[in-house]
This record gives sequence, structure tokens and C-alpha cells, in this order.
Amino acid sequence: ADYDAVEAEEGKDGGPYASIVFQHRFGSASRHVRRLLAEKAMGRPLVAHCQTTWYRDTAYYAVPWRGRWATEGGGPAMGHGIHQMDLLLDLLGPWSEVRAMAGRLVHDVETEDVSTALIRFENGAMATVVNSVLSPDEVSRIRIDCERATVELTHLYGHSNANWRITPAPGVPGDEAAAWQDFGADVPSSHLEQLRELVASMRAGERPRSSGADGRTSLELIAAIYKAAFTDTTVKAGEIGPGDPFHTAMHGGAPGWAPVAPVAAEEVSA
Repeated sequence: ADYDAVEAEEGKDGGPYASIVFQHRFGSASRHVRRLLAEKAMGRPLVAHCQTTWYRDTAYYAVPWRGRWATEGGGPAMGHGIHQMDLLLDLLGPWSEVRAMAGRLVHDVETEDVSTALIRFENGAMATVVNSVLSPDEVSRIRIDCERATVELTHLYGHSNANWRITPAPGVPGDEAAAWQDFGADVPSSHLEQLRELVASMRAGERPRSSGADGRTSLELIAAIYKAAFTDTTVKAGEIGPGDPFHTAMHGGAPGWAPVAPVAAEEVSA
């Protein structure tokens, strides 16, 4: 619902436009892989895995605003894994349905501390997604298995060309596989790189990437993951809109997950 208000302030043609910070979309390697996938150079994408498995201890959550819906908006799905999931969507395109689970396995928080999801994309690809703050061996990873190659990204908080690997399937000509491995001059993912593209779009009077409907996609997926997990249902793309409790809050008012109102002093004394 908050994003509705942002979009309402945007202009239709020529702006003004808002741009959401999704810095992992930007950089030479993600641009190269996005083009290969769009051109189907490696064949159809079939299977994908996306993980943000980090570690946050009790001291981290001792900060009063952490782990609360009102101040963080969600747990690791919203606050930590959003950038990897956004990059996955940027590479694979629209999703069609999701099932999910979430849990509080360690930390005494309102939100989840781990979630898992199964996602089907409009192009037929199927993906698993894991978002965790319980993982001592920290890693951020995307893997996409296509008909003719596997693409892998392994990093933590940002990526460069060296963090990507493309493994061709048997029978792929060597010169073609070599071309896939040419990511060009190394431009790491960064807020600066996104800002460069944003300024270029502003000067051209064009809508920047991660703006408007393009900026909404990751928020919609995260809301769907929470709804699927908290209601034990399959959530279809586009079904969360005005009137749906998950449109106004990621917890959706779900029992056991929504914030509990504090008990008044007179109720305690009674």
C-alpha cells in the first residue's frame, strides 16, 4: 500500500519518477547475464536457486527496533534477502505462483528468522528461495540451470565479474562458451552504479529501472511469500491488492505473526 502512494506521485510521461534502491541489478556481470538470458543464448531457464543465508546473533536483535514489523517491515525475507530475490526476478522475469514456509527457530522476535519458498515463473522455470539469519557460513547465491549452461553467482554483500561463473553443458562449442564468459570491463554492483544509470535516465527524461511497476515486483513477491507461509496456501501473482490484509502489512494480521497489542496496566491489576 505504501508503494501505491509512491506511484501516485509519479508522472506518466517525463516524470517525476521514483527509483527503488536495488543495487545488485547493476554492474557489468548482471547486465551480461541478463542479456544472455533474454536472448536465450543458453537455452530456456529451467531450475533456479536463490539464497541469502547470513548470521545475526542475539546482540544484533537486542537493538529495540530490530525484528519488529513496525520498524523493519519484515524479517530476513524483507530486510536481508530482498536484494538477491530482486536480482533473480530481474534475470528470470515475472513469477506466477509461490508456496512458502517461515519460522522463528532461534530469535525472540516478532518477524521470522528464516523462510523458504518455491516459486514458479511465467517462463516455466522453477526456483527455491531461502532467506535466513541463522547461518554461520554466510553466503549470497543465485544459480540458474538453463538447457545449455549453468549460471552461478556467489558473493556476500556485492558482486563483481569474478563472482560469476558460467558452466556450459556438454556439446556446447568452445568459442560460444568462451563468449559467454566474456563479461566485459569489470563494473561491480554498487549504489554508485545504480545512481549513474538513474542520473542518465533523468537527463534523458526516461523512466529509470527499478521504478514504477518494475520497482514493485520484488515487494509483491515478498508479500506473496509471507502470505503463502502464514496462510499455508499457494499465492498467485497479482492476487494481493487493496482489501487483502497482506497489501497493508507483510504480516497480514496472521495469528501468531501479527504484533500483539500491549496489555493495559488496569487489565494486569484486575
